[in-house]
Amino acid sequence: MIVLGLTGSIGMGKSTTARLLREAGVAVHDADESVARFYAEGGEAVEAVGRGFPQALINGAIDRERLSGLVLGNPDALKRLESIVHPLVKADRAAFLALSRVSGAKVAVLDVPLLFEVGAESEVDAVVVVSAPETVQRERTLLRPGMSAEKFERILARQMPDAEKRRRADFVIDTGSGLEIARDQVAEVLKTVQAPGWRGRRLL
Repeated sequence: MIVLGLTGSIGMGKSTTARLLREAGVAVHDADESVARFYAEGGEAVEAVGRGFPQALINGAIDRERLSGLVLGNPDALKRLESIVHPLVKADRAAFLALSRVSGAKVAVLDVPLLFEVGAESEVDAVVVVSAPETVQRERTLLRPGMSAEKFERILARQMPDAEKRRRADFVIDTGSGLEIARDQVAEVLKTVQAPGWRGRRLL
C-alpha cells in the first residue's frame, strides 16, 4: 500500500485537496479531525489537557479557541500540549493505516498540517504539498470565523515557510488556479504513484 502525506500551510486549500482525494476513492486520515474527537466530551485528551490547561475545559470538553489563545506564541505551553496530543494522533494514524491495509487499499493518505515540522515525512512514500499564492492564502484565512491578522501571523510563525515545503515536496497541488486544475493534479499524482516501477521515499 502506498502512503501519501498531505500537508500545506494554513489557507492553502489542504481541506479541499483532501476532499478531492476522497472523491477519487482514496481514504484520508485527517489529523485535525482526530484532535477534534480527542477534545470532545469523553475524548481521550480531555482529562490530560484539562489538567494542563484548565481555562480551556468547558462543560467536559476542550474549547479549541480558548486553548489556541493559551498556546499560540507560548513555546513552552505548546510543547506541553503537543506531548499530550501527538502520541494520540500517531496511534490513531497507525490504526487507520492498519485498517486500510486490511481492506486492501492501494493508496492511503495522511493529512498532517505540520508533517515536516514533526518529522512525519519519514513515515510516508511521498509528500504532497498544497500551495497557493500568498495573497490568496491571506484572503482565505482572514475570512475564517474568529481569525485576525495577528492570529494569522502567529500561526504562520510556527509553520515551515511555503517555499521550503514546496522545495521538499514530491508533488505540489496548486489550489490558486481553480478547482478543476487542482482536481487534475490530484488525479495525476494518484496515477504516478500507482504506475509500475514507481518508488517512494521508504524504498529509496
